[in-house]
Amino acid sequence: MPTRRNVFLFYKPTKEIEEKIAPLREIAKEYNFKIVSDYREANIIVSIGGDGAFLQALRKTGFQEDALYLGINTGDHLGFYTDFSLNDIDGILDAMKNETVEVRKNPTIEVSVNGENSFYCFNECSIRSNVIRTFVIDVFIDDVYFETFRGDGLIVSTPTGSTAYNKSLGGAIVDPRIKAIQLTEIASLNNNEFRTLGAPLILSGDSTLTLKVVQDGNDHPIIGADNEALSIRHCHDVKIRISDKQIKMLKLKNNSFFQRVQKTFL
Repeated sequence: MPTRRNVFLFYKPTKEIEEKIAPLREIAKEYNFKIVSDYREANIIVSIGGDGAFLQALRKTGFQEDALYLGINTGDHLGFYTDFSLNDIDGILDAMKNETVEVRKNPTIEVSVNGENSFYCFNECSIRSNVIRTFVIDVFIDDVYFETFRGDGLIVSTPTGSTAYNKSLGGAIVDPRIKAIQLTEIASLNNNEFRTLGAPLILSGDSTLTLKVVQDGNDHPIIGADNEALSIRHCHDVKIRISDKQIKMLKLKNNSFFQRVQKTFL
């Protein structure tokens, strides 16, 4: 990373974290890296915390395509997006010196609400009812009607995010090298009168999903963008597709996606 020298540190400031970060700042200075206070000046963005902090770092820094993202956990338990620990600064240095790291590109999804509000998600976008009643959504694939969903909601995930909320709903784990999006149901209603697919649906990355909310008084759903809830009134339709925007992440070579799946779930 000879040309990447401007570093932005994303973290929730506490006295304990500031003390832990102090050695990191000293090392950055020693190796001629510049800590900047504005993420727009950075070409390396370091998230300090867990996977949730990493997702927040992406959102708060605007999903920068020209920056390299690095996740550092504050504890010893490493996550899907944090290959390094703040308790092991020497390990971070050794990885950099011995070139046991590599850059991996991860896809994002672009979400448009009512054809206006557009935003990106790294893991998933979910749409759920905000009242205790059946939520009705007409599902279109590439503008062709597919089904009418009744239940608590739907979630659309990236391959990277297939191990998160999607997996807890019985969704499939998808290799991030596959360009695809996955549609998974949240507590669907299936009986003699109403019927949905009742299974996760994996679509080509070239497909566009359109979720049209049936206007029956339940048109103020909770829309989740990764780990953040968005309040959007009068939601009529949500369009979701794989974005051209890819996130570059600095990862350990010996910690592949499936190695992390194995460590986490098996």
